[in-house]
Amino acid sequence: MKRETLFLKSVIYLMALFVLGLCIVALPLVSSAITAPHWNLKLMYAATSIGLYASAAAFYVALWQGLLLLSYIDNDSAFSELSIHALRKIKVSAAVMSGLYFLGLPMSYLAAQEQDAPGIIVICCLFVVAASTIAVFAAVLQKLLTHAIALKRENDLTV
Repeated sequence: MKRETLFLKSVIYLMALFVLGLCIVALPLVSSAITAPHWNLKLMYAATSIGLYASAAAFYVALWQGLLLLSYIDNDSAFSELSIHALRKIKVSAAVMSGLYFLGLPMSYLAAQEQDAPGIIVICCLFVVAASTIAVFAAVLQKLLTHAIALKRENDLTV
């Protein structure tokens, strides 16, 4: 089991490095490109930047909770309350990301209108759907894990 979790941990670290690179290089360029046609609206630039960095922070919270969940699996304590709390935090982080991306859709509409590229809106909608899907999946896993822990406790009492 350690080999599989080692692979997943390395994937999480690579994702973290990739998003860090995006935060340092790409996000300032994207937020300035979105708000460049509206140079007089500095508040829009600030809101776009804050939204993108806040979603990155929520992403890092979810990654950290994923690492904790993998360490619980390594320590044979996957069926514990700690795993439920980690899944709950992943669910909340994904929901926050989805909400932030949804709030950013008007900005993507303005960018699509200015650059005459309707694909921008589709890509931004895909981000909303992906984050929502992760939140729902984490909620389902949390509920399943809660039921599995309850069944395990009941089974331990009968033996």
